[in-house]
Amino acid sequence: MRGGLAVLHGSHAEQRSWFLYAHLARLLPPAGIAVLRYDRRPRVDGHDVPLTAQADDAAAALDLLRGYVGDAPVGLWGFSQGSWAAAVTAARHPVDFLLLVGSSGVSPAVQMRYGTAEQLRRHGYGDADLAELDRLRRLAEAYLRGQLPRAVAQAELDVAVTRPWFPLVYLPPELPEPGSWADLDFDPEPVFARSRCPVLLCYGETDAWTPIDASVAAWRRARGDGDLTVARLAGCDHAPTLGEGDTAASISGQYERVLLEWLDERLPAGR
Repeated sequence: MRGGLAVLHGSHAEQRSWFLYAHLARLLPPAGIAVLRYDRRPRVDGHDVPLTAQADDAAAALDLLRGYVGDAPVGLWGFSQGSWAAAVTAARHPVDFLLLVGSSGVSPAVQMRYGTAEQLRRHGYGDADLAELDRLRRLAEAYLRGQLPRAVAQAELDVAVTRPWFPLVYLPPELPEPGSWADLDFDPEPVFARSRCPVLLCYGETDAWTPIDASVAAWRRARGDGDLTVARLAGCDHAPTLGEGDTAASISGQYERVLLEWLDERLPAGR
C-alpha cells in the first residue's frame, strides 16, 4: 500500500454508505491507497457532535489505518463540516496529508449566515428579506450563546416561520436549549496554523455554502509558505458533483483527476 485515507463526514451525511464516501472506496484502492469509512457517532439529545469528539474518532481511525499500511503516509479526507474536524485532528495528532472539500475558513455561525443568505438570493429574495434573515440568525446565535432570553428570540422566530423563505434558513421552528451548538463560534484559522502537513482544498466554483475567497485567505494566512493546493471545480457547487447531483454518476471527473494527481505526486511509488 502507498498510503491510507480515513473519511470524515458532512453534517448531514453521517453514514459510511453515502455516495461521496463510497466513491473514494472505489477510486483510491486501485491506486494503492486504503480507504477507511465509518459511521459518524450519533447526536445526543439533538446536539451536533462536537468537532473535538469527531477529531477523537478520526485519530483512532488513523491509528487503525497505520496498523494496515505500516509506515506509508496516512491522511484524512473531509467534506464540509468534516473538513473542520480533519483540521482539528491534524492540529493535535500525526496526520500526513489532508484532502478537504468545501473547507470553510470562517466560524460555523458566520458560514451559516453566509450560506442561508445565499439560498435566499438564489431563490430571488431581495434586500428586505436578507436583512430580516440576518437579524433572525444573529438573534438565534445570541440566544444559543446564553446572551438573550428565549422569549425574545422565539418571538422573532415565530414571525419568521410565516415567511415563504423560512424553509431555506435551516432553523427549527422551536429553539433548542442554549449551548446545544457547541462549535457555534469555532475559529478555524488558528487550528489551520497548527497543522503542518500538505493540504489539498477543493471548492466547487459556485459553492453556495462556503465563502471561498475568505476561506482560502484564512488558509494562506495560517499556512504561509506551507504545501497548500487550491482547486476550483468547474460545474460544481458545495459537493464535487455536476449539476448539484447526489449520485455517483454526477461526481466531477475534474475532482477525480485532481485527487489522483495530487496524491500521486506526494505518496511513494507503488510497491
